[in-house]
Amino acid sequence: MPRPMMVVPEWIEAHCVIPDQESRGEPFILGSEQLQFVANHYTVSDAAKVGQKSTAFVYRRSLLVRSQKWGKSPLIGAFVCVEGVGPVLFDGWALGGEIYDCRDFGCGCGWFYEYEPGEPMGRPWATPLIQITATSEDQTDNTYDALRPMIELGPLAEVIPKTGEEFIRLPNDGRIDVVTSKATSRLGQRVTFVPQDETGLWVASNGGHNLAKKQRQGLAGMGGRAIETTNAWDPAEDSVAQRTFASTAKDLNRDFRQPPAHLNFNVKRERRKIFQFNYAGAPWVDIDAIEGQAFEMLEKDPADAERFFGNRIVPGQGRWLDSAKWDKKSEQRDVPAGTRVCLGFDGSDNDDYTGIRLETLDYYQFTPTYGDAERPTQWRPQDWGGRIPRAEVRSAVEELCKRYDVVRAYLDPKMWETEIDEWGSLFGEKTFIKWPTNQIGRMWPSLERFRTDVYNPDSAFRHDGDPELDDHTRNAVVRSRGLDAATGERRYILGKASEHQKFDYLMSATLAHEATCDAIAAGANTTPDDDYVYL
Repeated sequence: MPRPMMVVPEWIEAHCVIPDQESRGEPFILGSEQLQFVANHYTVSDAAKVGQKSTAFVYRRSLLVRSQKWGKSPLIGAFVCVEGVGPVLFDGWALGGEIYDCRDFGCGCGWFYEYEPGEPMGRPWATPLIQITATSEDQTDNTYDALRPMIELGPLAEVIPKTGEEFIRLPNDGRIDVVTSKATSRLGQRVTFVPQDETGLWVASNGGHNLAKKQRQGLAGMGGRAIETTNAWDPAEDSVAQRTFASTAKDLNRDFRQPPAHLNFNVKRERRKIFQFNYAGAPWVDIDAIEGQAFEMLEKDPADAERFFGNRIVPGQGRWLDSAKWDKKSEQRDVPAGTRVCLGFDGSDNDDYTGIRLETLDYYQFTPTYGDAERPTQWRPQDWGGRIPRAEVRSAVEELCKRYDVVRAYLDPKMWETEIDEWGSLFGEKTFIKWPTNQIGRMWPSLERFRTDVYNPDSAFRHDGDPELDDHTRNAVVRSRGLDAATGERRYILGKASEHQKFDYLMSATLAHEATCDAIAAGANTTPDDDYVYL
């Protein structure tokens, strides 16, 4: 069973000190959430072998998402200290009674740690190369300014006697550098540890994507690891943090503690509950001071205020759907076989995603599953060798029509004309209806109806909280297409904030809802007059 290398947090508390304020110079004691994050990052795989570096650990990289002023910078300073001269490499499994003694590694503080049986032991890097990284110098200063007094005011001053303005020389020719995206000559160096600060702001336009890629290449060559810290991000910007959080890689530790979705950030009483939740692991934070800053930001930058202090992924301007209102409509239900449903389908071939959503006649929408493996009816080309598996999609549609009573289906015909014709011949041409999503005159009113029913607190519409669809609702942005000739209203279509950010499942959801509303308007919920029995 994987076990954390507890010698690491113990070492941090024995060697690192608080860098500023009234408690300056006192021992840096990890808060409960900080301790959990450190322990998770240094959890060793049960298959680890002596000599392995990054592969000895369960996680290759870690992501920490917390509110502004939570204490991310001092924590990263502590990580830099222990990665520089502390026991962060796996050194075998303890029999019990083994000792990690600071004196064996040039530190005369007198601290030692006794291992328990079966506990993973640690040792320092021989020649660590650490890069404190951000996209701007001001951002790197946040960590570096916390790091230097953390060293200078405590036991580490003996081990690391010189903390320069631009870099810190470590024993055994080790080094701590400060790096931004402009330092192209340093990117790709053989680094052992990289703390990457505010990766929610690392985007393609400021070099953040390239910076992350180059540093990860350097880490791979040395068996090093990285930690990302950030506030919550704008989902429209396709940041490095967003990509890390959305990645399907199993060896990424994602620590993103989000407040309850039902709390409204714009209501002072509920906002305070959000702050109490967010800063529960940081008792040193004055919530009244946070409230003052957040309230001032709400006047001009409400989305930033909720991201920075509410620790929520909040879209900026141009987003089509309010994430908080969408989340409030989420609930879990069982939809039994035989239920009357409507179907929405948006398909692709080798680029965009293909998906099916179903909605009951009492307005509950969900992603069904199919096959023995109970796969969700969502297909990404990259999961199927670069192309949508048409045979899988056909099989799923046929299974759904047998399991449920599909009374109406709206399907985007682009690249799926033949299959839709086949389904029409099997299940009824009046049931399976082609619905081109590229026709503004038809699609725009459907989008408006769907959004209205999501926003209306009195509407019966609910959904299953499918995480893939949640992402797609956040990715969709408005693209204006002029005024409607009849009503004078502004028409629009949906677009991608970036090529990487898909919203295809949202189109399936919109079509499913439109099909449901039209089916009900046509009498799908009524009992026919001749539906009676003589006795």
